[in-house]
Amino acid sequence: MSNDEFRAAMSRLAAGVVLVTAQEPPLDPDDPRAPAGEDVGMTATAFLSVSLDPPLVLVSLREGSRMDDLLDEQPLWSVSVLSESQRHIAGRFSMKGRISDRLLFADIPYIRGEHSGAPLVGGALATLECRTEQRVPAGDHTLVIGRVLTAHLPSADGGPLTYFRGRYRHLA
Repeated sequence: MSNDEFRAAMSRLAAGVVLVTAQEPPLDPDDPRAPAGEDVGMTATAFLSVSLDPPLVLVSLREGSRMDDLLDEQPLWSVSVLSESQRHIAGRFSMKGRISDRLLFADIPYIRGEHSGAPLVGGALATLECRTEQRVPAGDHTLVIGRVLTAHLPSADGGPLTYFRGRYRHLA
């Protein structure tokens, strides 16, 4: 089986779309004048619930990606479940060779999570704050299992943004 055959087969599986965010630690936590860490975000479709008791979720990150490296040192992160009207956010944070994350967040309404300090997108269908419990190497990805610290439902408007056959879609 080729990579293209596998990719084509898996593109037939519809997936929800989330924005995973985290805040880099300050460069020097002991120096109050040191620059604060930057917000980092990435679009993910490989995100799922793992357990109700304790509440656990899983996100799959490309090994060596900026988010994989960050979550290896920063255990607190957040997830915003994107609505069908937030396709532009998903596309913005999934671009290859993109501009700095600081600019990507510039015109997106968000609040900071009380536990993670990471951006939680305004208008998302649900938001979660998580703490990494386990990291599992899996081929060219890392499976990050996080304990859910908070879960909120900030918006009931619209349906979920989904990804199917290589495109963002909404439920009809």
